[in-house]
Amino acid sequence: MTTTIHVRTPTGVRQTSDLGEVRDLLEREETFWIDTSSIDAPLHALLTDVLKLHPLAVEDILLDRPGPKVEDYGEYLYMVIHGVVCSGTDVERAGTVELDLVLSQRWLLTHHRGQLRAPAEVAEEFARNGKVMERGPAFIAHAVIDRMVDLYLPLTEAFDEQIDALETDVVERTSTDIVPRIFRLKRALQRVRRTAMHQREVLQRLSRGEFEQIPERALPFFRDIHDHFVRVVDLAEGNRELLSAALDAYLSQTSNRMNEVMKTLALVSTIMLPLTFIAGVYGMNFDHMPELHWRYGYAFALGLMAVVGSGMALWFRHKKWL
Repeated sequence: MTTTIHVRTPTGVRQTSDLGEVRDLLEREETFWIDTSSIDAPLHALLTDVLKLHPLAVEDILLDRPGPKVEDYGEYLYMVIHGVVCSGTDVERAGTVELDLVLSQRWLLTHHRGQLRAPAEVAEEFARNGKVMERGPAFIAHAVIDRMVDLYLPLTEAFDEQIDALETDVVERTSTDIVPRIFRLKRALQRVRRTAMHQREVLQRLSRGEFEQIPERALPFFRDIHDHFVRVVDLAEGNRELLSAALDAYLSQTSNRMNEVMKTLALVSTIMLPLTFIAGVYGMNFDHMPELHWRYGYAFALGLMAVVGSGMALWFRHKKWL
């Protein structure tokens, strides 16, 4: 569990982990960003006694929420943004991770469980170039949220690749693992899509100037995030439709193959039916059947079966049934 405070200085950005400095920073009205993954008593005291956050906001920060949200508490804005986590190309296990943001006119707080890629990348960028912090906390929040949204795109591309491979398997081969793969992908996509749908509404509210904590000059940047995320949602919807189409295609392919098998079996049974009739007639063994004592009766019966079977097979081929 770590806490890092990024403070804007005339020469760049200074980092510290001393929570005791926060009260002094508030009194000096300096711009700073607190990024933390802690859930301990010092953090709780910081949230309640120093930053004076509402008890409901503190509760939401320390506990995971199921979906994105944004609430205006007057002096500060509380947001819940969800990013995505995926191990390599294993999109079937893709999930979401929560990032809590508290934005005021002078400072920004971000809270997450464990290491999170987006805040870490933004912190590295600030270490190289701290000019973003000069613009204010709203632009820091934009940088973090923008990086969270950008991480959705590799996941959507991985989904595209998995679905393309799945469609190829549906057409070229029959395998019993195709249907389970489709449903695993659908479940993973549904997890991401459910969160993305709510998050799109949150980003839309942030981009239309509804909250005074986001200055007018920062609104175009938040609108850009919203536009990018609309694309993410559209791609998720498209992938969902492609998976449904792949399932329908697989069921149709399976049905067609079954129909071909049944057709072949029906034709074979139809050809064998008269042969069985001939064999049944000459197998009755009545005393007064003329052909029973005929020297060439056996060869005649076999020849008759061959002629009838061949004739029927040729007729079926002429009709393009075979």
